[in-house]
Amino acid sequence: MQNVLAVVDLRRVRKNAALIKNYAQRPLIAVVKDDAYGHGAVQIAHAISDMVWAFAVATVEEGIELRTAGIQNDILVLTPPTTHDEALRMLFHDLTATLSSIRFFHLLKGLEGVRAHIAVNTGMNRYGVNPLQLTRLLNAASAHKVRIEGVYSHLFAPADEDALDGQRALFLSACEKVKSRFPHAICHLSATGGILKGERFDAVRAGISLYGYLPEGFRDALPVRPVMKLYATVVETRRRVGEGAGYNFAPENAAHFHTLRVGYGDGFFREGGLGAVGALCMDACVREGKEKAGRRVLILKDAAAYAKEHRTTAYEVLVRIGARAEKKYLI
Repeated sequence: MQNVLAVVDLRRVRKNAALIKNYAQRPLIAVVKDDAYGHGAVQIAHAISDMVWAFAVATVEEGIELRTAGIQNDILVLTPPTTHDEALRMLFHDLTATLSSIRFFHLLKGLEGVRAHIAVNTGMNRYGVNPLQLTRLLNAASAHKVRIEGVYSHLFAPADEDALDGQRALFLSACEKVKSRFPHAICHLSATGGILKGERFDAVRAGISLYGYLPEGFRDALPVRPVMKLYATVVETRRRVGEGAGYNFAPENAAHFHTLRVGYGDGFFREGGLGAVGALCMDACVREGKEKAGRRVLILKDAAAYAKEHRTTAYEVLVRIGARAEKKYLI
């Protein structure tokens, strides 16, 4: 096999989901945006659909993919719609929109029956209505017969107590206003970090913890385990010729090298890692020593450790490498 192989353990994602639900004691919204952080959104959603209340995706297209694959749970689209066509497709596929500004209502153009959660800006400044404009937004929702089924926000630094206190206070006030008009609206503030800090409200949104990792500041707070392992194929083994090894000078005493069919074109970082001698090639990784040609070797089982080597996060690593890999699912 020439492609990098990602082995995704669906049994493990169910165990992780069970751990999170047991810890939070709240209905679970599973975040499967960006193809479930590179793990395959359709397969992940089918694996845990009986365990979760709803799914959250980044875009309308991601939501439609789940619907057409047979997912019947609620699906919240986290990015506010930008065109009338997106609002129309949300309605047609029974997706739940994010409502974050008055502009939303200009996109409806006579549509009825739109379902939405209001996003409130409590300090992250990514999406969300200003709390001072929330009453105006609620009035517009009532006038346009938009079904407000939830209100949410996102913690930008859940491990920081002062930041958390400020965001919590703003969100509590927003929840009171929304529920005074829409009593059955679900309030949800917590992604994985917020869950681990106890900010649970009516539901919780788990993302990275579903896939076996925890955010900065919460190491070992919950015994979730990684869901995906990456394998590459040994293409050749050779005796040393000359002074190089990939894009680098060879170690002085190295006598043999082998080449894996994996490189930075597969989403890994060019500067090294994976046991490479020097930098990765676009489509190859040269390593020291002999290996049997045709054999698959494990190249990555801990995205957090690899991310630390390259000064980034497990989130980025998973999305980069999962998007390009051929997947095999263990059920």
